Amino acid sequence: MDLLNAFAALANFVLVPGIAYGAQLALGALGVTLVYGILRFSNFAHGDTMAFGTMAVILFTWGFQNAGLSLGPLPTALLALPFGIVVTGVFLLGTDRLVYRFYRRQRVKPVVFVMASLGVMFIMNGLVRFIIGPNDQKFLDGERFIISARTFKEMTGLNEGIAIRTTQGITLVTAVIVVAVLFWFLNRTRTGKSMRAFSDNEDLALLSGINPERVVLYTWLIVAALATIAGTLYGLDKSFKPFTYFQLLLPIFAAAIVGGLGNPLGAIAGGFVIAFSEVTMTYAFKKVAGYILPDALAPDGLLQLLSTDYKFAVSFAILIIVLLIKPTGLFKGQSV
Repeated sequence: MDLLNAFAALANFVLVPGIAYGAQLALGALGVTLVYGILRFSNFAHGDTMAFGTMAVILFTWGFQNAGLSLGPLPTALLALPFGIVVTGVFLLGTDRLVYRFYRRQRVKPVVFVMASLGVMFIMNGLVRFIIGPNDQKFLDGERFIISARTFKEMTGLNEGIAIRTTQGITLVTAVIVVAVLFWFLNRTRTGKSMRAFSDNEDLALLSGINPERVVLYTWLIVAALATIAGTLYGLDKSFKPFTYFQLLLPIFAAAIVGGLGNPLGAIAGGFVIAFSEVTMTYAFKKVAGYILPDALAPDGLLQLLSTDYKFAVSFAILIIVLLIKPTGLFKGQSV
Protein backbone atom coordinates (compact mmCIF):
# COMPACT_ATOMS: atom_id res chain seq x y z
CA MET A 1 0.00 0.00 0.00
CA ASP A 2 2.87 2.37 0.83
CA LEU A 3 4.41 1.76 -2.59
CA LEU A 4 1.10 2.59 -4.25
CA ASN A 5 0.84 5.77 -2.19
CA ALA A 6 4.40 6.70 -3.18
CA PHE A 7 3.61 6.11 -6.85
CA ALA A 8 0.39 8.14 -6.60
CA ALA A 9 2.25 11.07 -5.04
CA LEU A 10 4.96 10.84 -7.70
CA ALA A 11 2.40 10.64 -10.49
CA ASN A 12 0.40 13.57 -9.15
CA PHE A 13 3.32 15.96 -8.79
CA VAL A 14 5.88 14.71 -11.36
CA LEU A 15 4.50 12.37 -14.03
CA VAL A 16 1.21 14.10 -14.92
CA PRO A 17 2.55 17.70 -14.81
CA GLY A 18 5.73 16.58 -16.61
CA ILE A 19 3.80 14.99 -19.47
CA ALA A 20 1.60 18.09 -19.93
CA TYR A 21 4.53 20.51 -19.69
CA GLY A 22 6.60 18.32 -22.01
CA ALA A 23 3.85 18.37 -24.65
CA GLN A 24 3.68 22.17 -24.44
CA LEU A 25 7.46 22.52 -24.80
CA ALA A 26 7.49 20.01 -27.65
CA LEU A 27 4.95 22.03 -29.63
CA GLY A 28 6.90 25.21 -28.98
CA ALA A 29 10.20 23.56 -29.95
CA LEU A 30 8.64 22.26 -33.18
CA GLY A 31 8.04 25.86 -34.27
CA VAL A 32 11.65 26.80 -33.49
CA THR A 33 13.03 23.77 -35.28
CA LEU A 34 10.92 24.35 -38.42
CA VAL A 35 12.17 27.93 -38.76
CA TYR A 36 15.75 26.78 -38.23
CA GLY A 37 15.51 23.80 -40.56
CA ILE A 38 13.71 25.56 -43.42
CA LEU A 39 14.43 29.28 -43.09
CA ARG A 40 17.86 28.66 -41.54
CA PHE A 41 17.92 31.00 -38.57
CA SER A 42 17.18 30.85 -34.86
CA ASN A 43 13.93 32.73 -34.26
CA PHE A 44 14.29 34.44 -30.88
CA ALA A 45 10.84 35.99 -31.31
CA HIS A 46 9.15 32.59 -30.98
CA GLY A 47 8.33 32.95 -27.27
CA ASP A 48 6.61 36.27 -27.90
CA THR A 49 4.90 34.79 -30.95
CA MET A 50 3.34 32.31 -28.54
CA ALA A 51 2.33 35.23 -26.31
CA PHE A 52 0.82 37.10 -29.27
CA GLY A 53 -1.13 34.06 -30.44
CA THR A 54 -2.41 33.36 -26.94
CA MET A 55 -3.41 37.00 -26.54
CA ALA A 56 -5.47 36.76 -29.74
CA VAL A 57 -7.15 33.60 -28.45
CA ILE A 58 -7.91 35.27 -25.11
CA LEU A 59 -9.54 38.28 -26.80
CA PHE A 60 -11.73 36.02 -28.94
CA THR A 61 -12.50 33.87 -25.88
CA TRP A 62 -13.70 36.88 -23.92
CA GLY A 63 -15.86 37.88 -26.89
CA PHE A 64 -17.44 34.43 -27.09
CA GLN A 65 -17.99 34.35 -23.33
CA ASN A 66 -19.71 37.75 -23.41
CA ALA A 67 -21.90 36.49 -26.27
CA GLY A 68 -22.89 33.44 -24.22
CA LEU A 69 -21.04 30.93 -26.43
CA SER A 70 -19.27 28.02 -24.76
CA LEU A 71 -18.23 24.40 -25.21
CA GLY A 72 -19.81 23.15 -22.00
CA PRO A 73 -17.24 21.21 -19.97
CA LEU A 74 -14.43 22.19 -22.36
CA PRO A 75 -12.69 25.60 -22.34
CA THR A 76 -14.20 28.22 -24.65
CA ALA A 77 -10.61 28.96 -25.73
CA LEU A 78 -10.75 25.86 -27.95
CA LEU A 79 -13.52 27.58 -29.91
CA ALA A 80 -11.40 30.72 -30.22
CA LEU A 81 -8.19 28.86 -31.14
CA PRO A 82 -8.71 28.79 -34.96
CA PHE A 83 -9.35 32.55 -34.97
CA GLY A 84 -6.19 33.15 -32.94
CA ILE A 85 -4.18 31.04 -35.38
CA VAL A 86 -5.48 33.10 -38.33
CA VAL A 87 -4.60 36.40 -36.64
CA THR A 88 -1.12 35.14 -35.70
CA GLY A 89 -0.56 33.77 -39.20
CA VAL A 90 -1.43 37.12 -40.77
CA PHE A 91 0.87 38.89 -38.30
CA LEU A 92 3.81 36.57 -39.03
CA LEU A 93 3.32 36.86 -42.79
CA GLY A 94 3.27 40.64 -42.44
CA THR A 95 6.44 40.51 -40.33
CA ASP A 96 8.12 38.34 -42.98
CA ARG A 97 7.17 40.80 -45.72
CA LEU A 98 8.33 43.83 -43.74
CA VAL A 99 11.49 42.39 -42.17
CA TYR A 100 12.76 38.96 -43.12
CA ARG A 101 12.11 38.96 -46.89
CA PHE A 102 14.51 41.87 -47.45
CA TYR A 103 17.35 40.04 -45.70
CA ARG A 104 16.45 36.77 -47.43
CA ARG A 105 16.78 38.39 -50.84
CA GLN A 106 20.12 39.87 -49.82
CA ARG A 107 21.27 36.39 -48.76
CA VAL A 108 22.71 37.74 -45.55
CA LYS A 109 24.36 35.58 -42.91
CA PRO A 110 22.11 33.80 -40.36
CA VAL A 111 23.35 36.04 -37.55
CA VAL A 112 21.65 39.00 -39.27
CA PHE A 113 18.33 37.14 -39.17
CA VAL A 114 18.91 36.40 -35.48
CA MET A 115 19.45 40.09 -34.74
CA ALA A 116 16.34 40.96 -36.76
CA SER A 117 14.34 38.38 -34.80
CA LEU A 118 15.51 40.02 -31.56
CA GLY A 119 14.08 43.32 -32.78
CA VAL A 120 10.81 41.60 -33.73
CA MET A 121 10.78 39.97 -30.28
CA PHE A 122 10.90 43.32 -28.46
CA ILE A 123 8.24 44.82 -30.73
CA MET A 124 5.89 41.87 -30.22
CA ASN A 125 6.50 41.89 -26.47
CA GLY A 126 5.65 45.57 -26.23
CA LEU A 127 2.62 45.14 -28.48
CA VAL A 128 1.19 42.33 -26.36
CA ARG A 129 1.74 44.27 -23.14
CA PHE A 130 0.13 47.36 -24.66
CA ILE A 131 -2.97 45.51 -25.88
CA ILE A 132 -3.72 43.12 -23.00
CA GLY A 133 -1.54 44.45 -20.17
CA PRO A 134 1.43 42.99 -18.27
CA ASN A 135 -0.55 41.19 -15.56
CA ASP A 136 -1.96 37.66 -15.29
CA GLN A 137 -5.04 37.06 -17.39
CA LYS A 138 -7.46 34.23 -16.62
CA PHE A 139 -9.51 32.81 -19.47
CA LEU A 140 -10.15 29.23 -18.39
CA ASP A 141 -13.73 28.04 -18.02
CA GLY A 142 -15.54 24.69 -18.17
CA GLU A 143 -14.89 21.68 -15.96
CA ARG A 144 -11.69 21.98 -13.97
CA PHE A 145 -10.86 18.29 -13.44
CA ILE A 146 -11.16 15.08 -15.40
CA ILE A 147 -10.62 13.34 -12.08
CA SER A 148 -9.96 15.08 -8.77
CA ALA A 149 -7.64 13.89 -6.01
CA ARG A 150 -10.60 13.35 -3.69
CA THR A 151 -12.41 11.18 -6.25
CA PHE A 152 -9.25 9.16 -6.85
CA LYS A 153 -8.81 8.57 -3.11
CA GLU A 154 -12.41 7.42 -2.77
CA MET A 155 -12.04 5.06 -5.73
CA THR A 156 -8.77 3.49 -4.60
CA GLY A 157 -8.75 3.89 -0.83
CA LEU A 158 -5.23 5.36 -0.96
CA ASN A 159 -4.01 8.24 1.18
CA GLU A 160 -2.58 10.00 -1.87
CA GLY A 161 -4.68 11.13 -4.80
CA ILE A 162 -3.98 11.76 -8.46
CA ALA A 163 -5.65 14.84 -9.93
CA ILE A 164 -5.82 15.18 -13.70
CA ARG A 165 -6.94 18.62 -14.80
CA THR A 166 -9.02 19.05 -17.93
CA THR A 167 -6.31 21.29 -19.39
CA GLN A 168 -3.71 18.54 -18.94
CA GLY A 169 -5.87 16.03 -20.78
CA ILE A 170 -6.59 18.53 -23.55
CA THR A 171 -2.87 19.30 -23.83
CA LEU A 172 -1.92 15.67 -24.36
CA VAL A 173 -4.72 14.91 -26.84
CA THR A 174 -4.11 18.12 -28.79
CA ALA A 175 -0.35 17.54 -28.93
CA VAL A 176 -0.81 14.01 -30.30
CA ILE A 177 -3.23 15.23 -32.97
CA VAL A 178 -1.06 18.21 -33.97
CA VAL A 179 2.13 16.14 -34.20
CA ALA A 180 0.37 13.42 -36.23
CA VAL A 181 -1.07 16.00 -38.66
CA LEU A 182 2.29 17.79 -38.96
CA PHE A 183 4.23 14.61 -39.76
CA TRP A 184 1.54 13.54 -42.21
CA PHE A 185 1.75 16.94 -43.90
CA LEU A 186 5.56 16.90 -44.14
CA ASN A 187 5.79 13.33 -45.39
CA ARG A 188 2.64 12.81 -47.49
CA THR A 189 1.68 16.09 -49.13
CA ARG A 190 3.37 17.74 -52.09
CA THR A 191 3.87 21.00 -50.19
CA GLY A 192 5.36 19.17 -47.22
CA LYS A 193 7.78 17.28 -49.46
CA SER A 194 8.75 20.60 -51.08
CA MET A 195 9.50 22.03 -47.63
CA ARG A 196 11.66 19.02 -46.77
CA ALA A 197 13.52 19.26 -50.08
CA PHE A 198 14.08 22.99 -49.53
CA SER A 199 15.44 22.21 -46.06
CA ASP A 200 17.81 19.49 -47.28
CA ASN A 201 19.28 21.41 -50.25
CA GLU A 202 18.00 24.85 -51.13
CA ASP A 203 19.87 25.18 -54.45
CA LEU A 204 18.79 21.75 -55.69
CA ALA A 205 15.20 22.47 -54.62
CA LEU A 206 15.21 25.72 -56.64
CA LEU A 207 16.57 23.89 -59.69
CA SER A 208 13.71 21.38 -59.30
CA GLY A 209 11.17 24.18 -59.71
CA ILE A 210 10.15 24.59 -56.05
CA ASN A 211 8.82 28.06 -55.32
CA PRO A 212 10.78 29.40 -52.31
CA GLU A 213 8.16 32.02 -51.43
CA ARG A 214 5.52 29.31 -51.25
CA VAL A 215 7.73 27.32 -48.89
CA VAL A 216 8.27 30.39 -46.70
CA LEU A 217 4.51 31.09 -46.69
CA TYR A 218 3.57 27.62 -45.46
CA THR A 219 6.42 27.59 -42.95
CA TRP A 220 5.20 30.76 -41.24
CA LEU A 221 1.59 29.55 -41.26
CA ILE A 222 2.60 26.27 -39.61
CA VAL A 223 4.77 28.13 -37.09
CA ALA A 224 1.83 30.43 -36.30
CA ALA A 225 -0.42 27.43 -35.66
CA LEU A 226 2.17 25.66 -33.48
CA ALA A 227 3.01 28.79 -31.48
CA THR A 228 -0.65 29.70 -30.89
CA ILE A 229 -1.62 26.17 -29.87
CA ALA A 230 1.41 25.75 -27.58
CA GLY A 231 0.91 29.17 -25.99
CA THR A 232 -2.82 28.66 -25.46
CA LEU A 233 -2.33 25.22 -23.91
CA TYR A 234 0.33 26.63 -21.58
CA GLY A 235 -1.89 29.58 -20.66
CA LEU A 236 -4.87 27.33 -19.94
CA ASP A 237 -2.75 24.97 -17.84
CA LYS A 238 -0.98 27.73 -15.89
CA SER A 239 -1.97 31.31 -16.60
CA PHE A 240 -1.26 33.96 -19.20
CA LYS A 241 1.35 36.60 -18.50
CA PRO A 242 3.40 38.10 -21.36
CA PHE A 243 6.74 38.00 -19.50
CA THR A 244 6.29 34.28 -18.77
CA TYR A 245 6.38 33.52 -22.49
CA PHE A 246 9.59 35.49 -22.83
CA GLN A 247 11.07 33.26 -20.12
CA LEU A 248 9.76 30.13 -21.91
CA LEU A 249 12.12 30.89 -24.79
CA LEU A 250 15.02 29.27 -22.86
CA PRO A 251 13.42 25.84 -22.20
CA ILE A 252 11.93 25.83 -25.72
CA PHE A 253 15.31 26.45 -27.33
CA ALA A 254 16.90 23.98 -24.92
CA ALA A 255 14.34 21.36 -25.99
CA ALA A 256 15.02 22.02 -29.68
CA ILE A 257 18.80 21.87 -29.25
CA VAL A 258 18.80 18.86 -26.94
CA GLY A 259 16.68 16.94 -29.44
CA GLY A 260 18.64 18.19 -32.45
CA LEU A 261 17.95 21.67 -33.81
CA GLY A 262 16.14 21.33 -37.13
CA ASN A 263 14.81 17.82 -36.43
CA PRO A 264 11.06 17.67 -35.62
CA LEU A 265 11.31 14.28 -33.91
CA GLY A 266 14.17 15.59 -31.81
CA ALA A 267 12.13 18.63 -30.80
CA ILE A 268 9.44 16.36 -29.36
CA ALA A 269 11.94 14.22 -27.48
CA GLY A 270 13.80 17.29 -26.24
CA GLY A 271 10.59 18.84 -24.94
CA PHE A 272 9.93 15.89 -22.65
CA VAL A 273 13.59 15.65 -21.58
CA ILE A 274 13.62 19.30 -20.51
CA ALA A 275 10.18 19.14 -18.89
CA PHE A 276 10.90 16.09 -16.76
CA SER A 277 14.34 17.42 -15.85
CA GLU A 278 12.84 20.68 -14.58
CA VAL A 279 9.99 18.99 -12.70
CA THR A 280 12.18 16.27 -11.17
CA MET A 281 15.00 18.58 -10.08
CA THR A 282 12.60 21.01 -8.36
CA TYR A 283 10.25 18.47 -6.72
CA ALA A 284 10.50 17.79 -2.99
CA PHE A 285 10.72 13.99 -2.64
CA LYS A 286 10.15 13.95 1.14
CA LYS A 287 6.61 12.55 0.90
CA VAL A 288 7.59 9.83 -1.59
CA ALA A 289 10.63 8.85 0.50
CA GLY A 290 8.45 8.74 3.60
CA TYR A 291 6.31 6.01 2.07
CA ILE A 292 9.22 3.97 0.72
CA LEU A 293 11.81 4.23 3.50
CA PRO A 294 11.39 2.83 7.05
CA ASP A 295 10.56 5.31 9.79
CA ALA A 296 14.14 5.25 11.08
CA LEU A 297 15.42 6.48 7.73
CA ALA A 298 12.63 8.97 7.04
CA PRO A 299 14.19 12.26 5.88
CA ASP A 300 13.87 15.46 7.88
CA GLY A 301 14.46 17.77 4.92
CA LEU A 302 12.43 18.28 1.77
CA LEU A 303 14.80 16.23 -0.42
CA GLN A 304 14.56 18.99 -3.01
CA LEU A 305 17.60 19.52 -5.20
CA LEU A 306 16.60 23.01 -6.38
CA SER A 307 13.92 25.55 -5.53
CA THR A 308 11.22 26.03 -8.15
CA ASP A 309 12.63 29.54 -8.65
CA TYR A 310 15.61 27.93 -10.38
CA LYS A 311 13.75 25.63 -12.77
CA PHE A 312 14.94 27.58 -15.82
CA ALA A 313 18.51 27.09 -14.60
CA VAL A 314 17.98 23.36 -15.18
CA SER A 315 17.18 24.04 -18.85
CA PHE A 316 20.26 26.24 -19.16
CA ALA A 317 22.53 23.64 -17.54
CA ILE A 318 21.25 20.86 -19.80
CA LEU A 319 21.63 23.12 -22.84
CA ILE A 320 25.28 23.84 -22.00
CA ILE A 321 26.07 20.18 -21.34
CA VAL A 322 24.54 19.09 -24.65
CA LEU A 323 26.36 21.81 -26.59
CA LEU A 324 29.66 20.72 -25.03
CA ILE A 325 29.19 16.95 -25.38
CA LYS A 326 26.95 16.46 -28.42
CA PRO A 327 26.15 19.69 -30.28
CA THR A 328 23.95 17.87 -32.82
CA GLY A 329 21.58 16.76 -30.03
CA LEU A 330 19.97 13.38 -29.36
CA PHE A 331 18.93 13.20 -33.00
CA LYS A 332 21.00 14.60 -35.83
CA GLY A 333 19.76 18.11 -36.34
CA GLN A 334 19.44 20.46 -39.31
CA SER A 335 16.98 18.38 -41.34
CA VAL A 336 13.19 18.41 -41.67
